[in-house]
Amino acid sequence: MHNPFIKKPQYQRILLKLSGEALQGEGQTFGIDVGKLAEVSMVVLGLINLGVQVAIVIGAGNFLRGEMLGEPVDRVTADQMGMLATVMNGLALRDAFLKHDISVDVMSAFAIPGIAKGFCRRHAIDALAQDRALIFVGGTGNPLVTTDSAAALRAIEIEADLLIKLTKVDGVFSDDPMKNKQAIYYPTLTYSEVIEKRLKVMDLNAMLLCQAHGLPLRVLNMNQPEALLAAVAGGSVGTLVHNGLP
Repeated sequence: MHNPFIKKPQYQRILLKLSGEALQGEGQTFGIDVGKLAEVSMVVLGLINLGVQVAIVIGAGNFLRGEMLGEPVDRVTADQMGMLATVMNGLALRDAFLKHDISVDVMSAFAIPGIAKGFCRRHAIDALAQDRALIFVGGTGNPLVTTDSAAALRAIEIEADLLIKLTKVDGVFSDDPMKNKQAIYYPTLTYSEVIEKRLKVMDLNAMLLCQAHGLPLRVLNMNQPEALLAAVAGGSVGTLVHNGLP
């Protein structure tokens, strides 16, 4: 495939919303695959080498989703367990990055002395300016809030040029294309359209945050690293969600 990059990518600073499932191997339903860690590392290294500043918000679906636990575990406790699971994923990613000579920091929404740095907006922006990758863990630090909202929040805080959500499909569809072959693909949408159509892009709070701050979102297939490279170069891949303004 032809490399879509030009010398100066269109976006200087991006935030990747990476699901926990993105770290699972083929056919794996739990845990972390070392091959997937290496794949993510190589993509991030390529972006950094091209001058793109990269931050990541990692989920925990490969270990635990808070809403999946029922009695006797309280929902707040279940979400706290999920936040801890994101820390495990973040630490695994950090070590994989270091093995590929990527300078990286893990920043947590809650204090974990000796394991991860606490999140600080100014420190995060300074680290990115020094070409250090950042891995944000712990969600927002609050229960009942998804890592989608954490991704939108952190992207706004670090003044990212683009938020990228990596999914299992090639963008946004009117229905699940893996279940409905007639699902309509949308190459571009406004936030208002996403909300009105109730499309499953990110949770509503995340959508409203992005809309309020004019942050563009691109939804891509996590199994196609070339799509991520093309998107950062300004290519029309996946689905672009924006405010509809010129």
